[in-house]
Amino acid sequence: MLPTIPDPTDYDVSLETGFVAEALPLARLPDPYYDAWEATAANLHFLVMTRQFRSVVDSPSFPVLSVSRLRSVAERQRAYSILGFMAHAYIWAGPSASEELPDAIARPLVELGEMLEVPPVATYAGLCLWNHRPLFADRADPKFLDLSNLATLQTFTGSIDESWFYLVSTAIEIRGAACLQYLLDATHACRADSSHDVVVALQLLAESIDSLIPILSRLPEQCDPHTFYYRIRPYLAGSQNMADAGLPRGVKYGSESGYRQYAGGSNAQSSLIQALDIGLGVHHRPTSSSSPPSSRTGSPTSSAGPTNNFIHEMRRYMPGPHRRFLEQLDLCANIRDYVKDHKSSNSALTLAYDACLAMLRSFRDKHIQIVSRYIILQAKRTTSTAPAPLHSPQSPVNSTTKADGLAAVVVNDKKHVRGTGGTALLPFLKQARDETGEPAAGSWAARLLRDDAFVSKRKMRDALGLGEPQLDEDKVVGLAGKWNVDDDYGGICHW
Repeated sequence: MLPTIPDPTDYDVSLETGFVAEALPLARLPDPYYDAWEATAANLHFLVMTRQFRSVVDSPSFPVLSVSRLRSVAERQRAYSILGFMAHAYIWAGPSASEELPDAIARPLVELGEMLEVPPVATYAGLCLWNHRPLFADRADPKFLDLSNLATLQTFTGSIDESWFYLVSTAIEIRGAACLQYLLDATHACRADSSHDVVVALQLLAESIDSLIPILSRLPEQCDPHTFYYRIRPYLAGSQNMADAGLPRGVKYGSESGYRQYAGGSNAQSSLIQALDIGLGVHHRPTSSSSPPSSRTGSPTSSAGPTNNFIHEMRRYMPGPHRRFLEQLDLCANIRDYVKDHKSSNSALTLAYDACLAMLRSFRDKHIQIVSRYIILQAKRTTSTAPAPLHSPQSPVNSTTKADGLAAVVVNDKKHVRGTGGTALLPFLKQARDETGEPAAGSWAARLLRDDAFVSKRKMRDALGLGEPQLDEDKVVGLAGKWNVDDDYGGICHW
């Protein structure tokens, strides 16, 4: 018997808003019992700015509250989200990282994590999926929720930059609902052996994936790279692989005897992108493993060797129902096999499938460009301007920007810059991007989607003087002046 194709409604997934719930997140817990949490969350960015957050939570008057009075999933999500912010603020908003999280935060956060099936840490779900509201009350319908009608409920810094950083991801998730619809339509059509319907669904899927890229490209509009690197990113870090930032053992949760280690908030915890990978048959190997030979046959999921442990580990940070949706989709993913079986007789099918891979690869290209601009380039600059690491006895050098946590870690090699999830950032992202094109069904698309093919094509066009002029996307007018991105660290044309 064939595995059941997942019905999104069984997994808290919407075909209107994707992995973002159609019902808006609560802006405040209704029970006055939780007023201490809400008051602290409301003043969080002021307490972080003045470095008083730890003293407030450590005060004898700050209560250890029970989660038993949280009556609904929405209330638990709200509590989990603000406690995640409070936990990271406690760990990172101080002269050095704190290895201990007090019971007032740790105990309810652990209990809520068990209820919602997520780790007790600030996850992508708590930062983005459950942390938004409409700007206009009369436009709360899901079809109106885009970047022109979204605001955050909670931030660490109170800055526009931080809000925009979360909201771009939230808008992508909502817009990605169409991707899920067409992905499932194609899966059903493959099972029904309706080639025409598969082609139509894949064409619409390719267009929908392509529509995500302009949203991601809007991040620089309101989020400054320098501000992100020094003021926002340090609070998103977890406790895993963070020895250089001051957490060699991780974090002790309340009265527990041992230490816990968790990844921080990361876009790798997005269920949307993993769903597209699964549905299209994209397989990710462990970072730095060699690419499969071009003559490889068969499904990549069965012949490409071990899976990427980091990507699968990130599923643990997704809400339980979303994780189970991916697991069920994995059992019934059939698009790539169907395309391979019919590619000799249906060129439109091959083209539509390869177009989906090309759009997904382009999305990952744009993500790498942004990571290069916001993290790699900023880390490069810290080698000469930032203070010494927190654990270093050296005196800090002159700097106009105070650096804490991850921002204080001096990195001399861009390949060793770590993401908030704790992984080596650029090698992971580049390999995931390159692997996206590997399942291509057509020989022409397979050549085109290889990284070396992109590089060769660009070099030849440049040598022949055929390169198209690039718009100066980094131009900033007014008092902000103008700055450029080194092409070696991403740039506009980074492949």
